[in-house]
Amino acid sequence: MEIQSNAAIIMDEKTGRVFFEKNAHKKTRIASITKIMTAIIAIESGQLDETVTVSKRATKTEGSSIFLQPLEKIKLEDLVYGLMLRSGNDAAVAIAEHVGGSLEGFVFLMNEKAEQIGMKNTHFANPHGLDDHKDHYSTAYDMAQLTKYAMKNEKFREIFGTKVYYAPDPNGEWDRKWVNKNRLLTGLYKYSTGGKTGYTKLAKRTLVSTAEKNGMELIVVTLNTPSQTDWNEHIALFEYVYDQYEYHPLVEKGPIEVVKHPFYQNQVYVKRDFVYPILPKEKKDVRIKHRLLKPKKDWERDKDAIPEIVGKAEIYFQNQLVHTLPIYFEREIRNHPSFFERIKQLFGMIIGVNAYD
Repeated sequence: MEIQSNAAIIMDEKTGRVFFEKNAHKKTRIASITKIMTAIIAIESGQLDETVTVSKRATKTEGSSIFLQPLEKIKLEDLVYGLMLRSGNDAAVAIAEHVGGSLEGFVFLMNEKAEQIGMKNTHFANPHGLDDHKDHYSTAYDMAQLTKYAMKNEKFREIFGTKVYYAPDPNGEWDRKWVNKNRLLTGLYKYSTGGKTGYTKLAKRTLVSTAEKNGMELIVVTLNTPSQTDWNEHIALFEYVYDQYEYHPLVEKGPIEVVKHPFYQNQVYVKRDFVYPILPKEKKDVRIKHRLLKPKKDWERDKDAIPEIVGKAEIYFQNQLVHTLPIYFEREIRNHPSFFERIKQLFGMIIGVNAYD
């Protein structure tokens, strides 16, 4: 696949599977897609209904702006919409000062959150992505991970996918009207569910976008794109996956029939399905490993002593662990082997059952 962006990735939002990557772990400047982190921290702060008094420092921030006025009072929620739809750098500073107590305090929160999410090759130095610090960078993979995390939040999803938003204008008769800068969302791609654009002279064009088709939700990140090819690159990456991949159930809800150990046979189950996007020919690359607790002596006499969760199902794809599910014990006896048949195998046994699709 021909991708002009210096770095790119397409990831499944539900499972984290990476379908295509190019320099995905290369550290680079990221420009305004930084604001995805700023937005999710603001949303998770629980302060969206609070009123923010905009500082002079915020109004003097360079670059893209929603034209806030010094000492203007505006809801934090409105600022987050202005941040994400119009990429307001003034909104980013106003948010940071309110939520973090100071711009510097908010940057500390950004890096704490990055560490929590597992963004191993990321460091934030500001809330907007301007090139005012050398020590502000991320990777395509880390930004996809951040977006995957943020999309679990319903409010973030709502803002990320908003095409037009109206906010009060203290100096005008009419509300401010903010149209999302993400052209994929506003008309170029009918499956688009959201996104964030970015540009600085040093970072070049950066873009994060999401899409959903037939229940499959995808994330694309491109960094350091030399021209406006990023729109088409995102569409091409989305279509590449949608044309070839679909979800397959690797583990199905219900009894685990492959477990043959006499104590656990017909007694263990999982409570939910696990689906994973694969090609039909990749089914051979799936392996399920069931790890179960060694039964204790008193479990046979006292069923109440048996824990609810007695193990885990590990799902491997291409020899990589992609997910685990808890294994539950069914306390009600169903077609259970006799006591003597089971007790013979209780001692000194290390339990491990492998099953292959």
